[in-house]
Amino acid sequence: MQADTPKGILIAIGGNEDKGTYPNPKSRRKYYLDFFELGILKRFLQEIPTQNPHIEVITTASAIPEEVGERYVRAFGILGATNISLMHIKEEADVLIPAYAERLQKADGVMFSGGDQSRITRMFLGSELLEILRQRYLHENFILAGTSAGAMAMSKAMIKGGSATEALMRGSVKMGQGLSFLDDVIIDTHFVVRGRFGRLMEAVATHPKTIGIGLGEDTGVLIKAGHLVETVGSNLVVVADGHDIGYTNIAKVEKGRPVAIERMVMHVLAKGNIYDINTRKFFRDMEARQHAQLQQERKHIK
Repeated sequence: MQADTPKGILIAIGGNEDKGTYPNPKSRRKYYLDFFELGILKRFLQEIPTQNPHIEVITTASAIPEEVGERYVRAFGILGATNISLMHIKEEADVLIPAYAERLQKADGVMFSGGDQSRITRMFLGSELLEILRQRYLHENFILAGTSAGAMAMSKAMIKGGSATEALMRGSVKMGQGLSFLDDVIIDTHFVVRGRFGRLMEAVATHPKTIGIGLGEDTGVLIKAGHLVETVGSNLVVVADGHDIGYTNIAKVEKGRPVAIERMVMHVLAKGNIYDINTRKFFRDMEARQHAQLQQERKHIK
């Protein structure tokens, strides 16, 4: 659970998204994007209460930052957002550039691209830029998004890598420190196509009392107040709740041997479904959650 209730919103996107609906069929090839779905991107813009907002795209995770950055610029342009700036932070020294700190202070929203999440943490952990993002997320109506690696880096405990086919064999999942926008949550991406169910389960079992969020392709989650998860996009989100785990041998079994896990609770969310990280409850939609809250308040009054 978050120590403070954030005022900002996180949007974590699973990667390999549907390419969206373009102005005309001929433009599909021109605007082809490897890591975007325009419906989720549109929702990102809708959450910012500003006309033509200033968006900063951080391409640190990518091995081809210039190319990826231009794809973001074109994608935002399709949706009418033209005030887009790119931060190609490639070296650790780049985070010390004063102009980047000034730009993050002024941005209405920030997007981390996909690639390698370890590059993001290597550059940003302990930096002034990360502290600016954290303070703005905690205390302002600020939108922070990430796709693929950019989504995985949002949590405190971060999956660095690990083979899906070898998951649930102890030690197959590599963990590291993330950017800590979310406590007690672990995010995995490309979840359905790459079969990462076992990988997420092992990660959660290794970190008791955590919630694992597995993001399918063309799917993301919008997280408000640090705990209220709404599914957006066309695929699935899998939630693995490790709070009620009973027996597990993960602390004692030898590396490479099978992991046993008792009583891990799983939920599968589709578009519009809600999951409350704090109460660990699933809701059909926001209306259902509000109804449940009202019923709970009435019980207290009685």
